[in-house]
Amino acid sequence: MNVRELITQYAAGVRDFRGVNLNEANLREAQLSEANLSGANLNIANLSGAHLSHANLSHARLNVARLNAANLSHAKLNGALLNVANLIRADLGHAELVEAIIMRAELIRAELSGANLSGANLSGTDLREATLRGANLSYSNLSEVNLRDAILSGALLEQVTLSSADVSRTDLSGANLREAELSQANLNRANLSGADLRRANLRWVDLSGANLRWADLSETKLSGANLIGADLSHANLVNSSLVHADLTQARLMNVEWGGADLTGATLTGAKLHGVARYGLKTEGLVCDWLDLSPGGDRSQTIRLTPEKAKKFFNQTLPSVQLAVDAPYNLHANLALAELYYQITQVCPVLKQPPSIEVSSRRTYLMFHVENNEQLFLVAYCAILPFKDAKVAEQHLLALLAMLQSQNLETLGVTTHQQVRQMNTNLIGAIEQLQVIQADKQKFLNSDSHEFLSASTHTTLTSSDNKTLDVYHHPSFGRRFNDSTSFNFNPESFYMGDFGSNETSSELTLPPVKNVIQFMQDFFSADLKPVSNEL
Repeated sequence: MNVRELITQYAAGVRDFRGVNLNEANLREAQLSEANLSGANLNIANLSGAHLSHANLSHARLNVARLNAANLSHAKLNGALLNVANLIRADLGHAELVEAIIMRAELIRAELSGANLSGANLSGTDLREATLRGANLSYSNLSEVNLRDAILSGALLEQVTLSSADVSRTDLSGANLREAELSQANLNRANLSGADLRRANLRWVDLSGANLRWADLSETKLSGANLIGADLSHANLVNSSLVHADLTQARLMNVEWGGADLTGATLTGAKLHGVARYGLKTEGLVCDWLDLSPGGDRSQTIRLTPEKAKKFFNQTLPSVQLAVDAPYNLHANLALAELYYQITQVCPVLKQPPSIEVSSRRTYLMFHVENNEQLFLVAYCAILPFKDAKVAEQHLLALLAMLQSQNLETLGVTTHQQVRQMNTNLIGAIEQLQVIQADKQKFLNSDSHEFLSASTHTTLTSSDNKTLDVYHHPSFGRRFNDSTSFNFNPESFYMGDFGSNETSSELTLPPVKNVIQFMQDFFSADLKPVSNEL
């Protein structure tokens, strides 16, 4: 069959041209929509401007074919051979190209939105300024492709190979790149905001100036990556590898990176406001200074020596431990779950339930805290369900009052201001939680009273792994015989008779030097901010 016969039969309503041999044929601007050309030989054919929408070209041979400006929207090209084909400005929107071979082809400014290229081989292909919104490229081979300035927002690229590809200035916002292979790719100034890059390989990738806001990079390999000036605000870097990565002046505002490996990484000039520094590997870290200002405007910068940097990046997670001198049971579990839920409705600082460790005699409730400033407030929320709540409250307020009474030289101006704010926050929470304190009887079952009336011991642990006992009931750990045992009185529990031999005027507080030592380096701002020097 020749070109004339094909065109004549198509005009007569014939659509089945399976296996037709039209190598080197001139089908420029031909009208072949919905034609069945599966298995056809169209090598070196001229199909520029041809109308092939909804056509079936599965397993067709189109090597070195000219398809520039062709309309292939919704066409089927599964398993087709398009090596070195010219598809410049072609419309392949919603086309099927599953396992197609499109090596070293030209797809400059092509339209591929919604197309299915799963398992396709596009290695060495030129896709500059192409549009692939929502396209499926999972498991495809895109090694050494040129995607500069292309649009792949919302695209599916799971387990794709993009090694040594040029993806600079490309829009990959919201794209799925889970377990993708991107080693040595160029992602300079790429937009990866909200992208899913979990367990992807980004070793030695150029991500300088890239937008990675809210991206998920958990367990991602970023060893040796260039992240100079990259924006990683709110990104998830949990358990990621950043060994010898360069994060100079990167934005890491509110990033989550627990368990990340920063061995040998460079963080000089990074913006780290609102970032927890727990569980990091930082051996050999290079960091001369940091920007801790809320707006990342260098209004609060700190200089770090290697020794200070090691301390700054190796903190422990602050915590409140509440030891209860009674074994745990299901009734206690139900009561605490209900009371802590009610507390969070008023005071959201108690975000997570405690971890619970139980022995034959005692129960240990561990509350992890986001930052040191919340320790006193969380301690109050933790003790609130218990009979010891009122006297523990007095201890917490007395400790803060003790600190506020110190002169500015002892604590420092910044720490003094922070303590004052902590005191204000605690008093505000106490006032807000008065209703729960007064009405907790209605949240409790009678079988939980004995557990909640047991003596308690509350200990704070700061991010510097320093501890402070804020309240220790005098009878904690002591066992009485039958004649001297404590008898629980439900009325006293709810009416405020707390059964302690301590009163507000006879509080047993730790020495002031112990409290001051606990507060040393309590706040990151104590690292002497340097204003506008850098």
